[in-house]
Amino acid sequence: MAGVRFRLDRVLEWRKTQLDLAEASFKQESAALAELDRLLLDCDAAAVRAQSQVRSWASPTGADLAALDAFRLHLRARKAELARRRAAQFQTLKEREAAMLEARRRCRLLERLKERRAAEWAAEENRALEAAAAESYLAKWSRRTRKAEEPAA
Repeated sequence: MAGVRFRLDRVLEWRKTQLDLAEASFKQESAALAELDRLLLDCDAAAVRAQSQVRSWASPTGADLAALDAFRLHLRARKAELARRRAAQFQTLKEREAAMLEARRRCRLLERLKERRAAEWAAEENRALEAAAAESYLAKWSRRTRKAEEPAA
């Protein structure tokens, strides 16, 4: 008996490859978003460190306070830029997630089709085996009844 043949195996492999690529892309975009979040936290930490350092000085000068203010303005601008990039990255991540979910759906659809085809094949094989067994039984039964009907010579 030949095994089950699924004509869409190459398509299924292509869909699996598409899914793998979509998952890799999603992970990459997710890592980029995490990096932007880390940079935002670094900005906050740098602002706190600079302020506490200046406060720890015995007598900061006006130039020190001006430098601290300039640094805080720089950090504020950097945070605004990072927040803008994060929003764009988040949107890209959502698009990649949608593409990944669609690729997963398409792949699963073909997998279910293949499973259904395998189940149909197994049912057909079982029916054929059952028919062969029934034929064999009937042939054996027919021979026995013919032998019983033959006159003893």
